[in-house]
Parts: sequence; C-alpha cells; structure tokens
Amino acid sequence: MAILSTGALRQGRAISFLLAGSVLWGLFWWPLKAFDAAGIHVSFVQAIAYAAATLVLLPLVWRSWTEWRDQLGLVLLICLLGGWANASFATSLAEGNVVRVMLLFYLAPVWTILAARIFLDEPFTTLRLVALALALTGLVATLGGAEMFATPLSLVDLLALSSGLAFALNNVAIRVGHSLPETTRAAAVFAGCTLISLGWVFWSDRPVPALETSHIWALLALGLFWIIPGTLATFYGVARLDAGKAAILLLAELVVGVFSAVLIGDEHLSANEIVGGALILSAAVIEARTESPASKEATA
Repeated sequence: MAILSTGALRQGRAISFLLAGSVLWGLFWWPLKAFDAAGIHVSFVQAIAYAAATLVLLPLVWRSWTEWRDQLGLVLLICLLGGWANASFATSLAEGNVVRVMLLFYLAPVWTILAARIFLDEPFTTLRLVALALALTGLVATLGGAEMFATPLSLVDLLALSSGLAFALNNVAIRVGHSLPETTRAAAVFAGCTLISLGWVFWSDRPVPALETSHIWALLALGLFWIIPGTLATFYGVARLDAGKAAILLLAELVVGVFSAVLIGDEHLSANEIVGGALILSAAVIEARTESPASKEATA
C-alpha cells in the first residue's frame, strides 16, 4: 500500500506540474500583448527574456556536459526547431488574434503524425488517420471554409502554422534524445529562441525601444519566473506520465488560451472557429490516445 501511495503521489505531482505549465503557456499571450502595448516589440521581449532564462540554466548545462557531449548535433537540432517554435508562436500571439493562433498552433498533432511516420517509421493507425482528417477539416473551418482559398494566408497565420510544425518536429527530436537532461533540452530551446529573436530584431526596421527600469525588471521576470518554470514544469510532467495522458493534459493550454483571450482579452469566437476548434481538439485527443501504450489499433 505504501508503494502504491507513493506512486499515486508522484503521478499526482506530475499531473499538477503539467497542468501548471499548461496554464502558464496558455496565458503567455497576456504579457506579450502588455509589452507590445508599452511599445516593446515581441522580438525584443523574447530576445531579453529568453537570454535571461538561458544564462540561468547554463551552469546546470555545463555540469551535465558529459551526458550530452556525444549528442551535440541533436542538441543543435533541438535548439533550431524549439527556438523557431517558441519564437514564431510568441510573435504570432503578440501580433495576431490569440484564439486563431492557438487553434492553428494546435494542428501540431497533424505534423506529429506525419513526422513520426517519416522519421520514426511509426505506422498510420486507423485512429491516426481519423485524427488527421479531423484536424485538416478543422484547419479549413478555422481559416474560413471555402473562403480560405480566395485570399492568401497572413504572415501571422503562417507563423502560427510553422510554430506548430516546428514544435512537432522538435518533439520527434526529443523522442530520439530522450536521455538528454531536461535542463539541457530547455536551455537549447531558450538559446535558439534568443538567437532567432535577435535576428528578427536586427532584420526589423523598428528602433530598439528605450527601456525604463520597470521594463527591464519585467522582462527579466518573464524569463526567470514564467518561461523557466513553465518549460521545466511541462518537461517534468511529460517525462513522468503516460504519453497519452500527458498529451491530453497539455490540451489545457489550448483551453486556457482560448477562454482567457475571450474573457479578458476582448476577443470573440466566430462560428467557424468554434467548429474548427472542436475538430482540432478532437483530433488532438485521438492522437493522444494513439500515444498510449494501451492503444492496440491495427495499422491501416
């Protein structure tokens, strides 16, 4: 009984951490919009906040050098993919409609299905094909149905879609490097986001903002007390829960993001977004079920 109680306690802790991380990421749009309203562009925000987070983790990364030095190429790949996923996701949140961006980002299960098939040789199961069809139908609905073919996608839409794609590919890379320390993976993502954001700062024609002391403290707080805890809490939960259960719990980020944007962000859900969101959410749940070891679906 003591063993069972300890196991249940550990699982409960993992669930709590994962949900806490999902809430932080679901609300991540709020400080980004606040900085943007203060005249601090999102690329600059990310460059400072993620640089601070990277520097804090560097001593831990260096201490575990012997654990990842033979996988330097994989760490660099995680740096690139994770950095693009975070940078493009945050930029699209700050520049666009939060509800729409969240829905487009959560097409990640579609890309995960395809990437797992291509790079990990995982089969197309019946459930996965159903999830793929639902997600693609949800994409069409979210983008306006037949009207999506009449007008090109906006830059924000493309960033949101690419962030989901990079996130899915990064998940595949992390599966390959599952033995990498969590702090090393996190620091690689943070460093990648910092470098990409700095590139966008220099590429943009916007001037570097004149920061007040309060702005500097707020940027450092975002990196140290939002980005680091949110990332490590998510990593902690995902590493200690069944993959299917973790994937379903991560959907709390989508729910928190959409409802917070509607309730406190003065955004609204259109009929197309409601239908598209329901289909995408269903696809994500189905894909999460296929991640579970208990899933016994035959290949199609």
